[in-house]
This record gives sequence, structure tokens and C-alpha cells, in this order.
Amino acid sequence: MSGYYVSDLMHLNTMGVDSRSSNSSIKVVFGCIASETGNIRTAGVNGIFGFSQHSMSVISQLSSQGVAPDSFSHCLVGSGNGGGILVFGQIMDPNMAYTPLVHSRQVLFRPDYQVNLQSISVNGQTLSIDPSTFSYAGNQTGTVIDSGTTMAYLPLDVLTLLKDAISQAVSQSAQPVISREDGCYIFNSSVSSIFPLVSLNFQGGSSMHIRPQDYLLQDNSKGGAWCLGFQQSSVTQGMTILGDLVLKDKIIVYDLGGQRLGWSDYNCSSSVNVSSTSSNAGQIGSSTSFPMLILASILQYAFTFSTLSQ
Repeated sequence: MSGYYVSDLMHLNTMGVDSRSSNSSIKVVFGCIASETGNIRTAGVNGIFGFSQHSMSVISQLSSQGVAPDSFSHCLVGSGNGGGILVFGQIMDPNMAYTPLVHSRQVLFRPDYQVNLQSISVNGQTLSIDPSTFSYAGNQTGTVIDSGTTMAYLPLDVLTLLKDAISQAVSQSAQPVISREDGCYIFNSSVSSIFPLVSLNFQGGSSMHIRPQDYLLQDNSKGGAWCLGFQQSSVTQGMTILGDLVLKDKIIVYDLGGQRLGWSDYNCSSSVNVSSTSSNAGQIGSSTSFPMLILASILQYAFTFSTLSQ
């Protein structure tokens, strides 16, 4: 992959403390790919808007120039035609849970959003997984939050334990299409009444709960069977990547200043409360923005923004 760094003006719609909206622009630098070779050509990554922690990412440039807080948030609708809300700043919710971001000396080369996943539970029962499985120990390891990834990817031994636990929980109500290792099931009842809640337990004691309707995807090529959206990481990787499968229908806050990640279950089709670094707050819908905050309403998934390094 090769290309150029391009400098251009980014036009923003903001609202000041007097509640008057105004237009402004700021000079930003971004990458433009000119040629692709190898696997990158078929990886489907064109159009990704990079929001990593790297100093050259757009979010870092806006923050360093005082245009936006050093945080951003999104709330992605998980049903219908998708969509959602993207805010440069923090979406506020009283039920917000937080976990620290992992600070690595390798952040220059791995400027993604890493967290310390400590365990996984199925219906409240913690799986027998060595916590070091999820820890950062150099390249291709650790646990990463990435909005540019569709599914959730787990090391093989973790995925096997998770599939086994879910299979045991539904053994009386759902029939595997091929085998329980396949992860696809046929059943007559609703997914929420049969399948268990999966919880991702993070450093600090906070848990992210994944509902059956979130982690199950219907596959018409298998007779309408419902299949687990959890996938195996590359055989060369021990990395856990938590993508949209677990992030949808939640407020997700990337607090760079506080070096923490926040989340809360939410109806992402509704308005949200936002706050700037000066603790101003207000309610935002799909067409306005708050002091020092820029709001984007993503009516369709016309583009993808990624919190992994670009």
C-alpha cells in the first residue's frame, strides 16, 4: 500500500455557549491511498476514517488545535438499515461503565484502543480461561476495541470454550445445523428466550453484556439458521478484537484525556446527552452540535470509521 499525505480544510458545524450554530473550518492532514497490493486489495477497508490515538489521526489533530475535546463517542443502531450518532466529545449516560485503556510504550506503533479483558461469562458462569490470554504481550496480542471490524474475533481456545458453554445452555431447545462446533442452530422460539447472556468482564470490575440478538446472525444459506457472530482470530494471532457485534446498541465513549473506555446500553435511534471538557451539557439529536462538539448523524453505513490504527 502506498499513497500521500494530503492537507485540506475540514468544515464543521458547531454550537456556541449562546446556543447559536455556526460554521467553521480547520486544516487537517490525512492519508490518501494511491495503490494497493496483496491482501489489502480484497480486505474491504476503503473509505475508513481513522480515529486512532496516533498524533496524525483526525481526532488528535482536532483536539491539539482546541477545536474538539480529546474524546469522541458513537452509538450505532444494530437493526434495520443501521445508522447512529458520532460525537466529537463525550456522550453522557448515568449507567455508563468504564475500564482503563491499556497504556503501552508501543503506542506509536500500536495506537489502537486496547483494554484489559479479564474473563468471559455465560449466564453468569465464568469460563475457565487464563486471563493472560487477553493480555498485551507484543504485536498480535491483547484485546482491541475496533468499530471498523464487523464481528468479534477470539483466540481459538477461547472461542471453543464459549461455543461449548452456549451449546450446553441451549441443548434442550435448539438443534445444531451441523455440530455444536459449527455454531449455527435451528429453533422455533425467540433467540432471547433460549440463548444465554454473554458478559465481557474488564479491569475495574465493569462488564459489557452482549444479548443473544446481538451475537446471533441469521444465515439464509443454512436454511435460516442462527449462527454465532464470534469468530476465530487468525491462526497467527492471539489478539482479541471486539467489533460492531458487541458495540452496537451501546453508547461507546473513547476518553483519551482520561485514558478510559466507557459504554452503556442505549437506544441509538434516540437523542443523546453530551458534554464538553468544560462540563457543559445538553441534548443532541441528529442535526445539531454542542459547544466544542461536532455531531455526525450516520443515516446509512456509507462509510466506516475505525478506532484501529490506519
